[in-house]
Amino acid sequence: MSILHELAATIETRKDAAPDSSWTAKLLAKGPEKCAEKFGEEAVEAIIEAVKGDKDKLTAEAADVLYHLLVMLAARDVALDDVLAEIARRQGTSGIAEKASRPKT
Repeated sequence: MSILHELAATIETRKDAAPDSSWTAKLLAKGPEKCAEKFGEEAVEAIIEAVKGDKDKLTAEAADVLYHLLVMLAARDVALDDVLAEIARRQGTSGIAEKASRPKT
């Protein structure tokens, strides 16, 4: 089991926990929209550190992004394995070809 799987499993256990028992439970209790907002904030912070070129701060922010992504996915009942399966499906396909194959919205 990967560390991301372990983290995703821990997040799942927090879905039914009391909001005052952990940051994850508190965030999940606020709903999927708040989870998405927090993910966005963390993504912006990672972008800022990438632009600045601070490797240590970028590493820390990237960890926050991964954590908040998993929380956001859990809030919408999207399993990490489903995301990984989608990545596997796309593997070996040109990014340009894959994007062109998506339905137009």
